[in-house]
Amino acid sequence: MNVFVTGAAGFIGGSVAVRLVQLGHAVRGLDRDRGRAAALKGRGIEPVVGTLDDRGLLIEQAKWADAVVNAASSDHRGGVEALIAGLEGSEKVLVHTSGSSIVGDASGGVFSDKVYREDDLPEPTADKAARVAIDKLVLGAANRGVAATVLCNTLIYGYGRGLGRDSVQLPRLVAQAKKSGVVRYVGPGTNIWSNAYLDDVVELYVRVLDRKPRGEFLFVESGEASLKDMAAAIAKALHLGEPQSWPLADAVREWGYERANYALGSNSRVRGQKARTELGWSPKQTSVIDWIARDLAAG
Repeated sequence: MNVFVTGAAGFIGGSVAVRLVQLGHAVRGLDRDRGRAAALKGRGIEPVVGTLDDRGLLIEQAKWADAVVNAASSDHRGGVEALIAGLEGSEKVLVHTSGSSIVGDASGGVFSDKVYREDDLPEPTADKAARVAIDKLVLGAANRGVAATVLCNTLIYGYGRGLGRDSVQLPRLVAQAKKSGVVRYVGPGTNIWSNAYLDDVVELYVRVLDRKPRGEFLFVESGEASLKDMAAAIAKALHLGEPQSWPLADAVREWGYERANYALGSNSRVRGQKARTELGWSPKQTSVIDWIARDLAAG
């Protein structure tokens, strides 16, 4: 299979691309940095230098491919429109990467018992309306001759298999802890995120390419944990003292609005059944706390 992967030097896209090469697929990978071309080639990925703003290039690559994995951005509408234009009427596969901050409540680190399911999604907040609209655009491509699927990832942990080693959330906590000597969480830290292990996530991408579902929105999750518990596990792994609460305003100054309010300061609790029941996905790693204790310091 010929597969075009956007974000091929990133955490998710790079890991998916490397796995597809291992499985014998021909992979082209989009990356904006010409300087990384040799590193991509070294992993068996044919580099395509460009960005999601290069509409003609994306259409050309989509026409070449049997399947497209968009892992460069959940929020770039123009790039998604170009990929759909290149695939329209072909019955080829499009896998679009979204994120479960679309159900995040920006609670300031306060616990919520609300759990969302794939057929029970809230109206998006103003902050997330554009991302949700892109998800719907992708799902609508199923009516335009594209085998389109949205994978809505939760907090992903583990180390990348490609050029992008680190994910978004836990590495921010680790970096701040190494800088200050203290692991911090937002507010009381009782907010909970669903999560999934990277290798399991990658295998789900592969299953989607094999099974070719149409118009499906799938949550990707295999467990959940509070930010305070994850922070405590990080502190133990790094041999630091007890983690400490951080006021939201201080967290925003360190991590920025989006990451402080959503990636680290919200509840994002979901349950994904379709990946299991319809695609036979069976995640192997189900505890982020166990992974932190076993692998974080070693990595």
